Formats: sequence, structure tokens, C-alpha cells
Amino acid sequence: MPVASSTTVAVRSFAKINLGLYIGAARADGFHDLRTVYQTIALHDGIRVGVEQRSGRGSGIEIEILCTNKDPRVPQDSSNTCYRIARRVMEELGSAGRVRIEIDKRLPVQGGLGAASSNAVATMVGLERALKKKLSGAARLRIAAEVGSDLPLFVVGGTVLGVGRGEAVYPLPDFASAALVVVTPEVGVSTAGAFADWDAIAEGGAELRLARTGGGARPHTTRPDTSLSARQLTEALASDRLVELGRALSAWLCSLSSGYPNTGASAKGGSRVEKFLLDLVRTGIENDFERVVFPKYPELRDIKGALERAGAKYASLSGSGSSLYGLFRSRAEAARAARLLGKQGLRAVGTSMVTRQRYWERIFD
Repeated sequence: MPVASSTTVAVRSFAKINLGLYIGAARADGFHDLRTVYQTIALHDGIRVGVEQRSGRGSGIEIEILCTNKDPRVPQDSSNTCYRIARRVMEELGSAGRVRIEIDKRLPVQGGLGAASSNAVATMVGLERALKKKLSGAARLRIAAEVGSDLPLFVVGGTVLGVGRGEAVYPLPDFASAALVVVTPEVGVSTAGAFADWDAIAEGGAELRLARTGGGARPHTTRPDTSLSARQLTEALASDRLVELGRALSAWLCSLSSGYPNTGASAKGGSRVEKFLLDLVRTGIENDFERVVFPKYPELRDIKGALERAGAKYASLSGSGSSLYGLFRSRAEAARAARLLGKQGLRAVGTSMVTRQRYWERIFD
């Protein structure tokens, strides 16, 4: 007869924003090369992970997903990232039993805040605690990357550089806990759709360049055409662009090293935030998705403008959207802006960045 023991763990599932997001060409595997800086923030979902461990012959793995506030957009089957990561973790740790994952959904679905990815990593660390077994750091990152591109950043927390398809992550010195306002519109943006729209404008730009330089098909000749295809040219231009914009990102990060990140510098918090915001704007860090999402959803462009009019020193789409955020010099300014935007009918909330240390201190509810 199988023997069972039961444990339940509560975990905070923090959101993220993107401080700049540069998109390269589509790769052979269907993904795109990216450059971005992820930043965890204090907004979060709640995750409860219950495990009934079983031992003995015939013991297997059962996984149940529940959304406690009945959000119909949250899948409760094997397509949920929490389900997929729970199975991988149980197998990696050699455990059997019944896993029950309850999601208290507070973050928007398809909002660009990494909610589903964060939920999955919260499930991972909750399972480790419930099972009283620990994955190695390498195993955590490997399993997270297998499930999704945004997951590994939540294995690190704080300020994180993302490259590759976003899954190759490198911890950066934490920024000071700058205040921000996050606006979550009703509309949801499909990340896959946004990438497809990006590819369409990238291909169009390459074809235009090809026409201007005399390339392309030559229908009135039988000689073989050795010119670059639009696809090849798109990839070449995107690669060059990614290098160029990567340098801009590097320049911004390097500029912050002179007293801004938490390196023991004695600068006051206010001046550090001022330097961060100034350098962010001056370096021209942008989110490429705005170029395809704003024309399709003009109300999102309007929200960015509203954040700037409310006093944001920097405003941006997060990920592929639909959420937008604005960075402010102080929590008081952010609180005033959130109230002003709320009077305009927008769902706006003031919050703050979460450093890596704070992230791991607060992850268990």
C-alpha cells in the first residue's frame, strides 16, 4: 500500500517589467534573439502548492490546477506553465504523489508582466520546500528554460540581463528601489502575434532596401540570381542592429556603475534614482514591441502619453504588453500619478522595484 504525507506552502509570485527590449531576426528554431533588462517589481500573484507524497508500488504523479478567483483566462490543464514545471520538478527530484496548485490571480493575463512565468517558478520553489528537497542552481535554470523563455529571470530575481531568446540570464547589480506606476488595460496582447507583426515589418524593410540597391528577382534573365534574398538581408540587418542597440544598452549599464547600482556608493537614494532615470532617458533605451503594438492598439500609446503627462520621467510598454509602466522620482509622486490616472478611468497602481535580496526574503508568504 502506498504511504502518503501532505504539505502545503504559500509563495509570492512577483511580476517583472522590461527596461528596454531589442528584437533581432527570427532564428532557425522559430525564436528571436533578444536583448533586455528584466526588473522584478512588488506586484504579485499568490500561489499555494500542496503536495501529498506517496511511496510504494504504483505511485505516480498527479497534478491539479485551480484558479481561486475563477479567472477564465487561466488554463487549468496541462497547458498551464505551473503544470508543466511541476511535472518536471517532481521527475527531477524523483518524487511521486499528488500536487495541487492554487493560483490567486491578481496580475493581468497577457499583460507583459511575466505572470504565467513567475507562477511557474513560484511553483518550482514551493515544491522544493514542500518536498524538503532542493534542485541545484543549474537544474533550476535548465528546467525553467525548458518551459519558457521568461522563466529563468524569476530564478534569479532583482535586476537581470536577458539575452538569447531571453532565457540566458545574468544577474546585474540591483538598481535602487525606484517607484513606478503600472497601468493594466483590459486588452490582452498575444506575444506570438506581436512577434509575427514584428517579422512582417522587418521583412518589409529588407525588401525595400533590396529594391533600392538593385537586388531582388530578375525575371528577364536566365542567369542565376546570386543576390541576397529578403530573408537573408533581414537577418543581416537585424543582426547589425542588435549589436548596435546592444552597445547602447551596455553604455547605459556602464554609466550606472559610477555610483548608481548598490555597490556600496554613498550617494543618497534620491540622487541615485535621479541618475538612473536621467541615464535611462539619455541613452534612448526603448521597447521594440511599441513599434508594432501601438499601431494595432492605439489606446496603449495614449496610456503611455498619460503616464508621461502625469509626471513619469520614463514610460514604456512592458514585454509585448498590454501593461505599461512609468518611473517616478519618489513614491509620493507615483502615488499622486496613480490617483490622477485612476480618475481618468485607468487601472493604475503605484508600486516599486524589488531587489534580488528582497525578492528572496519575501517570496515565501
